[in-house]
Amino acid sequence: MQERTWSKTKIFAAALAAMAMPVALAGCSENADSAAPVPSDRAAARDDAGLPAIPVMGPQVNILAFGNSLFAGYGVDKADSYPAKLEAALRAKGINAAMVNAGVSGDTTSAGLQRLEFTLDAQEEKPDFFILELGGNDLLRGLSPAETKANLAAMLDELSARDIPVLLMGMRAPPNYGPEYQANFDALYGELAAQYDAELIPFWLEEIYQDPSLFQSDRIHPTEEGIEQLVAATVDDVAQALPATEAETAPA
Repeated sequence: MQERTWSKTKIFAAALAAMAMPVALAGCSENADSAAPVPSDRAAARDDAGLPAIPVMGPQVNILAFGNSLFAGYGVDKADSYPAKLEAALRAKGINAAMVNAGVSGDTTSAGLQRLEFTLDAQEEKPDFFILELGGNDLLRGLSPAETKANLAAMLDELSARDIPVLLMGMRAPPNYGPEYQANFDALYGELAAQYDAELIPFWLEEIYQDPSLFQSDRIHPTEEGIEQLVAATVDDVAQALPATEAETAPA
């Protein structure tokens, strides 16, 4: 499929006019700082000194958050990124979560596939759980849903081979790409989740996408408040998707 040449602002304007929807198409900025975090960095994401003394239970659950600028924390402090806030929210629920933020601004599914094995191999410990958030930049570039699906499937193949359970963070396409494109893109996350027995949040920006005040001036990336609302809306889904620990599955 020929790559679209619209700017992010024009894409946004078209989507907004059609849907009153500031960021349904927006995974992240193609021009955002693409410096990759150190793959084994524990959630630059986490500021233990700032966390309240909340008791957590059970063995540590190592979670790898793998995505684009929506995970990397573009435009906010790293401690305010979605993975960082999610880790704090899980710990507040008593879950002994330790998050690695492997979000890289500008990543398409193709770029994510290229760095997946290196990122996994660089971890000090095998992840107990993997959150996969990619596809928004494929939308911004007008890449075909078939290409996006194939790249995500290849990542899920690798994760399945390593026996790492996955949560897919779904996105939606705007209607200005046409009904066929929209239908194919919107369906791919559910189809992959069913095929690979992965957990799924169908559209993880659902809570905030209709409120422009929760986005930065680029109208693509959430503000700190927007991220907090996303975490509040998704933390229960993430907690339920986490694999059971040995202590939880052991007979009484």
